Amino acid sequence: MVSSLSIFDTVPQKRRVFFSFHYQNDVWRVNQVRQSWRYNHQNSRESEGFYDASIWERSKLTGPDSLKSLIRNGMQNTSVTCVLIGSETYARRWVRYEMARSLVKGNGLLGVRVHLMGDRNGYAAAQGPNPLDHMGVYMANGSIRLAEHSNGKWIQYTDYTQAIDLPPTWRKPTDNTVIKLSSYAGLYCYRSHRGSDNFSSWVRQAAADVGR
Repeated sequence: MVSSLSIFDTVPQKRRVFFSFHYQNDVWRVNQVRQSWRYNHQNSRESEGFYDASIWERSKLTGPDSLKSLIRNGMQNTSVTCVLIGSETYARRWVRYEMARSLVKGNGLLGVRVHLMGDRNGYAAAQGPNPLDHMGVYMANGSIRLAEHSNGKWIQYTDYTQAIDLPPTWRKPTDNTVIKLSSYAGLYCYRSHRGSDNFSSWVRQAAADVGR
């Protein structure tokens, strides 16, 4: 028997990517990643499934609740969250919140180091810790909760305290032992792993890992 495919089977799924990063330190590097993709893949961006859902150009905010709302709105219609990692990204409160909201939403996760990209003066930076090593999940009273690593120990994450669900493909915690988010995410270096050529495949893999 000859099988047939619908048009929806042959068209690549369009995925939107949310970028999480340390604005003050790395926006110059992030914009290089952004512009490199646009210039080198302008004719194939849609077919390769890359959409820019970053919120770095938004206006100043009035307080934490406003910023949380902006992050939630910016993450709408995204299926993958890419953490762009510089020297101090891991310590940023709002990067951690963006990772937390990504789990709540069910996004795939991806870490990409950008420290080797030049700043406005052309200088690279020191490699920083992986932010995905500093957030995790654990089991408490039958529910999965978020944790963050602070001052050398794991503590309950306070910017989002509700129970969460994990994608069926992810290993679930069974006790209060924290599973780092890095266990669920690929980690790459944009410069050494040729991100301008390979970013779309990293996005597809992150989406596939959560069934999206």
